[in-house]
Amino acid sequence: MFGINGPEFLILLVIGVLVIGPKRLPEYTQKLANIVKELRRMAAGAKEQLKEETGVDLSEVDWRKYDPRQYDPRKIIRDALMDDDGAGAPPAGAPAVAAAATAAAASVPAPLIERLQAGEKAPFDSEAT
Repeated sequence: MFGINGPEFLILLVIGVLVIGPKRLPEYTQKLANIVKELRRMAAGAKEQLKEETGVDLSEVDWRKYDPRQYDPRKIIRDALMDDDGAGAPPAGAPAVAAAATAAAASVPAPLIERLQAGEKAPFDSEAT
């Protein structure tokens, strides 16, 4: 966790017991237990709030789907080029990438570019700079 192995942890524990002393040790262990309980309560509250706000239960999420090691760009491109029914693969001799790019470009509207009139000053926002 913090780069501490078993024997190092035991040495730190013995030093902690010697520094704290036997009289105050129960008080500090109770404080540590209370901190752990509070952290667990806060984590459960955050989990419940996330579930209420997003409507997604974290125990039902398939985390393997979001694993970057599962990323296969060839599969993603193949799936993007296929039709909805999966039977629309381009013929063997057709340039599939060019056809897909043309179809994608046709569905995206051209951006609206507003030009300034000759001599008109560009807008300036003194608060943004």
